[in-house]
Amino acid sequence: MGTLLPTCEPSLPQLRPRGRSSWWTEWRRGVPAPARAGAQSPSGVASASASAEGLRKGIAEFYDESSGLWERVWGDHMHHGFYDPHAPASLADHRAAQIRMVEEALSFAALSDDPQKKPKRIVDVGCGIGGSSRYLAKKYGAQCKGITLSPVQAQRAEALAIAEGLADKVSFQVADALEQPFPDGQFDLVWSMESGEHMPDKRKFVGELARVAAPGATIIIVTWCHRDLLPSESSLRPDEINLLNKICTAYYLPAWCSAADYVNIAKSLSLEDIRTADWSENVAPFWPAVIRSALTWRGFTSLLRSGWKTIRGALVMPLMMEGYNKKLIKFAIITCRKPE
Repeated sequence: MGTLLPTCEPSLPQLRPRGRSSWWTEWRRGVPAPARAGAQSPSGVASASASAEGLRKGIAEFYDESSGLWERVWGDHMHHGFYDPHAPASLADHRAAQIRMVEEALSFAALSDDPQKKPKRIVDVGCGIGGSSRYLAKKYGAQCKGITLSPVQAQRAEALAIAEGLADKVSFQVADALEQPFPDGQFDLVWSMESGEHMPDKRKFVGELARVAAPGATIIIVTWCHRDLLPSESSLRPDEINLLNKICTAYYLPAWCSAADYVNIAKSLSLEDIRTADWSENVAPFWPAVIRSALTWRGFTSLLRSGWKTIRGALVMPLMMEGYNKKLIKFAIITCRKPE
């Protein structure tokens, strides 16, 4: 599949936060190198492989630990909601907004409800506890396979599918999105809702989505990105990189890239009908709502029981808001189609 495109490499050497507080020291001991800053030793392939394995382990453990808390507070859709940026969001609206996110993504990609054209075989890449998988399977009457790095998520997704009478429609397994356990050309909808940000090799990630897509299939990627660079810029500013690094620390994220980088990757893979949009304004109410939910008694006590990784993630949620407010962090959708 090749390596990451140059435009998706970190814009500058990643910066270490000033000072070494106790959490930073603990993180340096426990978090895999790819989430730190392009840390690779001169030993080459072997060290890169070890780093990738460490990142996979960290992501799996993070979601093993935090998914139960998320489900108790927010339900089975483990992603942002889609809001009207000009209307206040009520507390009761947040779960409905997560469903709107799914529907808006399908609409943006021009998925057809025509029985002859609707998808029949779907893969949910980074499926969480299977909220999107079950929703899409019911909406289209399709067979859906979900993959996640988290054994806890896969087990819970299977249990929810059985409870909803969907065991014959959806299935879940532990697998790496960069090495999917599926043959070429199997799916006519390839769905990735907020998993791309965890991928250390964005080109290989999109390449795998394209590989498992059937000819003519639609690919939908909804993901966190950094802002597009200006024509006069060769990198993000150091203060921007430092902010992103702090977020990477908590959420097990490798190098960020922009929506424009995703478009360039899709073009390089000869994908067609490439479209993208910035939905940052539409998700703006989400992180304040998550923070408010954590400050309730139920949210606070559940957070304390969840473990250090989840607590650390909660502590940097204000940084996500800061990144959005500074227009550094973008919430992007990228859709395309595999040639017939």
